[in-house]
Amino acid sequence: MHAPLHLDPEALPCSLAWSQPVSDELLEALCAANDEFQFERTRHGTIRLNPPTELAASDGNAEIIHQLRVWWKSHRKGRVADSNGGFYLRDGSMFSPDAAYLTENTLAGFSAGKARGLPHLCPDFVVELLSRSDRGGEARDKMEDWLANGVQLGWLVDPYRRQVLVYRPGEPPVTVSGNSLQGSGPVDGFVLDLSEVWSCYL
Repeated sequence: MHAPLHLDPEALPCSLAWSQPVSDELLEALCAANDEFQFERTRHGTIRLNPPTELAASDGNAEIIHQLRVWWKSHRKGRVADSNGGFYLRDGSMFSPDAAYLTENTLAGFSAGKARGLPHLCPDFVVELLSRSDRGGEARDKMEDWLANGVQLGWLVDPYRRQVLVYRPGEPPVTVSGNSLQGSGPVDGFVLDLSEVWSCYL
């Protein structure tokens, strides 16, 4: 018999370890019963709890999603996901990127209207935006896990240092600074105006 699914935000650490593996069904029930949290599951089975973010981070993430969506509307191929989207990955983890793009090839045979629960799909492109509560090492580990599961391009955006770590499979991350960032691979042609993202933190 499962313990009560609603969790007390005042009494929780940043991660939880169950004595038994948390099934997809139970994980989704936890998400539904605790909408004040965003849940993720690592490949080791640990459940991470991400509380709501501060205003600057929320605003910055909205700006990134807006720009990605505008680029998508220029071709309307594939799909864009925001931080509410979760994805089951092949190593058993379930992650929610701050922003993501999935190509038509990745979505071949997948029908969002018919699918139940979170999709067993790996985005081709992900963006993770650091907030003050994020641990830098965990964020970098998460980006490496994204790549190990099939992500072709990942951006770890650090608004406090005004820089982005760019991740590609088989290559060390590259640090980029400045006021814009050019996409490649699955998001070739997408240019993120970083000055607009940085302005959310003034």
